[in-house]
Parts: sequence; C-alpha cells; structure tokens
Amino acid sequence: MYVTDGRNPFYDDPINYGEQFVLSCAPSSLLRSVPKYVNGVVALSWSRLAFPRQITFPSVADKFGLCLPSSSSKTAPGALFLGDGPFYFSPFPNLDLRTILSYTPMVRKSSKSLGYYVKLNGISIKGTHINLKAKSMRLSSVVPYTTLRSDIYKALVTAFTKATKNIPRLNAVKPFSLCLKASAMGSIQKGFRVPRIDLETESGKVWMISGDNSMKRTGNGVACLAFIDGGLGVKDAIVMGTFQMENNFLFFDLENQKLGFSSSLLARGTTCSSFNFTFTQ
Repeated sequence: MYVTDGRNPFYDDPINYGEQFVLSCAPSSLLRSVPKYVNGVVALSWSRLAFPRQITFPSVADKFGLCLPSSSSKTAPGALFLGDGPFYFSPFPNLDLRTILSYTPMVRKSSKSLGYYVKLNGISIKGTHINLKAKSMRLSSVVPYTTLRSDIYKALVTAFTKATKNIPRLNAVKPFSLCLKASAMGSIQKGFRVPRIDLETESGKVWMISGDNSMKRTGNGVACLAFIDGGLGVKDAIVMGTFQMENNFLFFDLENQKLGFSSSLLARGTTCSSFNFTFTQ
C-alpha cells in the first residue's frame, strides 16, 4: 500500500495506518476459486473489519475509490484509493475524476446489512422504460455479470431485443440468452455500437451502461448481452456485477452514505488502467 498525491505513488516514511489491524491466514484451498496470481482477498463492505474501515490514519477519510480494469486484459491493473482524493488518470493530468461523478444515496437494508445498495427508479433502453418502483440494487465485487430477478430480466431482454432488431441474432452462449453478430454492431470508443442501457437512480442521476459494459465477446464473432437471469426467488432483485463496473470510477463515501459514479471512462478517453503507478520522490 502506497501514499499518493492523486497523480503518482511516492516514497514516504513508514506510516502507522491502524492499530490492532485484523488479518487472517487461510489455507490455500480457500483460494482455488480466485485467479491464478491472486494471493488473498480483501473486504470492502460496511463492516468495521473491512479493509478501508480499519485505516485510522488521520488524513484518510471514511471514503474509497474503486476502478476495475477491463477483464479482456490479463495484465492491465485497476486501482483502489483510500480517502477523499483527488484522483487523476492519464492522459488528463488536471482532470480530477471527482468532478465528473454523479451521486446517489447508498442505503442499508438493515443495521446488519454489509452490502452496498442504491435505489433504482427504472431502466430505460432507447425509449422503452422499465419501472422498478425504487428497487434496491446491490453492488458486488464477486458476481461477474449483473444478475436480475426473472421478471426484470425478461423486461430488459425484451427492450434490448426491440432496440437491436436490425442486428442479426446468433445462437445463445451460456450463461447468456441474447447473442448478436459482433461484426454487424460496429464499434466506437465506448465499445460496441448498441443502444445504451440507462439506470435511473433515486437521485435522478443516470448511470449509463454503454456497449463496453453491456456486450461481452464470447468468441467466434459472437457478442452477448452480459446480464443474467437470477430466477424468481433471488434475495436481491438486482445485483450489479463486475463486468458492468469495468472502467467505471466508483467513489464510496461512507461518511455521507452516498455513491459517486462516472459511467464509462472510455467515453472520456481514459480507463481504469490509466493511473500512473510510476513512483516519485
């Protein structure tokens, strides 16, 4: 863990980040399900034992920024920042990412709930509106693709199918149900040229999911709508997965219980792998 001014990490004297910091050793068998080069797991939840909340260094506010890299690259790093910022990514040395964020309240389902939730009023796709009546959406760093209760999933797929009616369909590739011909979609800076999926948050701000976060390449010229049918009996009606978070800067303000989100950074000419990790003195 390094100290940063928001632009680069830099060398500094050792800092006491917290007293009685709680860690746990675990047998290697518990790491079988994680990627090859992962050496451990860190918690980012509301729990007082979660990594960001154990940091007691005075200048580190009860806030953290998370930027997940594209899963299509096995080497590109993402970034996790503890504290209030600022946050600068190449090639824009003077653009603090905090200035481009939209905010919506975070909610807790109960005092024992450790997950991060925001409320959605609806989903819109090219003029088709899906009314969600303030359904809670949980953000997950474990679930790979956004998972929806069956009725919401079917409404989403129906709306997206209508919006992409001129793009040839191909056989579905599990676990997805709607797959399209990749070459027929074309591509732009934000990924495939497909209609945007707008998540309408409680605050009225829109979290825009563009082609790079909605369509997953599965090989052989196929790209699939990267949302999953979770069934009718799911605990949470909507769980946002990591694929939809890739190259989105998320700012968890635990102090004020609100979430800042950027939508895709690709539209702004940068990515979650663009933080400059070159050390400065």
